Amino acid sequence: MIEVRNPGTGELLGEAESFTEERVASVVETAQAGQREMARLPAYERESLLRRVADLVDAESESLARLLAAENGKPILQTRGEVAAAVRIFRGYAGEATRLFGRQIPLDAVPGLERHLAVTMREPLGVVAAIVPFNYPVELYAHKAAAALAAGNAVVVQPPSRCPLAVLRVAELVAKAGAPQNAHQVVTGGVRVSQLLAELPGIAAVSLTGSTVAGRELARRGADTLKKVFLELGGNDALIVCADADLAQAARAVVLGRLARGNGQICCAVKRVYADRAVHGEFVAALLEETRNLTVGDQLLETTDVGPLISEEAAERVETAVRQLVSDGARLVTGGGRRGAFYDPVVLSDVPVSSAAFGEEIFGPVAPVASFTDPMEAVRLANASPYGLQAAVFTRDISRAFTIASKLDVGGVVINGSTALRAENLPFGGTKDTGGHREGVHDTALEFTRQKTVIVMEAFQ
Repeated sequence: MIEVRNPGTGELLGEAESFTEERVASVVETAQAGQREMARLPAYERESLLRRVADLVDAESESLARLLAAENGKPILQTRGEVAAAVRIFRGYAGEATRLFGRQIPLDAVPGLERHLAVTMREPLGVVAAIVPFNYPVELYAHKAAAALAAGNAVVVQPPSRCPLAVLRVAELVAKAGAPQNAHQVVTGGVRVSQLLAELPGIAAVSLTGSTVAGRELARRGADTLKKVFLELGGNDALIVCADADLAQAARAVVLGRLARGNGQICCAVKRVYADRAVHGEFVAALLEETRNLTVGDQLLETTDVGPLISEEAAERVETAVRQLVSDGARLVTGGGRRGAFYDPVVLSDVPVSSAAFGEEIFGPVAPVASFTDPMEAVRLANASPYGLQAAVFTRDISRAFTIASKLDVGGVVINGSTALRAENLPFGGTKDTGGHREGVHDTALEFTRQKTVIVMEAFQ
């Protein structure tokens, strides 16, 4: 069994089964029958199923938010927002279940085929494995599971081993809503479970949100069975502060998009800040003023801004990275104290861009600020990262903003706002080592289908 504990207090919250290889293989085998049942459901029934799930989750939103906060460490105000997002996502994919359109392709574009008719139809891929990370487990589960079901697939979900309880409860609600037997199953465990989901031939596609290391490994293992692999991986998002920026607004964006959002454990959090040298000191002062107002503590209290990281080991890794940045020449402006899994938000100034730690993804409440002298230099520094999830630029010059946005090698650019922005109806994902996949209500269900072409010979006289 896997013990699930509150990362801040160590309190035992529950247990989950650690699936053996045989148990995982059995689930995947039974999911084949579940998939056939899902594929038989007409679109309006899939839509109705997903709406019932959304209503049941909505009815339990407060208890789910409290459970998620307790096991994950995010403050309760943020887990409420996450559960609300999951409800919207299920409702959004309910609508998409009725909008998986095919095409009519004019064959008169080819000489000799003028009398024939071609159409395409969308069919489900099969069984989709949804591997969910610890930082936003309920929301990201919804993106994967709801999309798979909307398209007529079965889904096998692997929730994060450190905080699976809220997802397990939602899975019970999916069954209560009337999902066909074995069409929606959950397997819990560690790395070996993920590997099996990538290896087993009964899985048609794997959707992973996780680290780049994990993504590469699962892609390699999935290659033997030629399954589709959808990857949304790491990020090291840059925020560029130009000399004409609203510095107070930019400072708030860093705090709300990094230090006080998900305890800094978000793939699209602001992880690097580049401030024009002319305003570097003034910006750091504004950032310090905003950071001083943050409250670190019990994630179940309404007044808490920053709770514990997912584990003490995670906090230790952040502590090590900050120590390395300071050793490389950065100046610690505030924060850095660690108490178990709690880590006080850090602001660092004058960070050397050559520091290896600055180029790596730090998964915690750390805001490192470097400087530049020309906006195109900032673009070059931002693009030097192997990751390309999102980026942001603060400037009052709209032409400069769009010029910088066009040159940043990332999946999304936010102008005068934080990189930590994900709306479920927008495509979300990145370039390079971030994986290349895009996830969103109007994209994912379609990607969880395959096209079949049907040609009617002599359809026209």
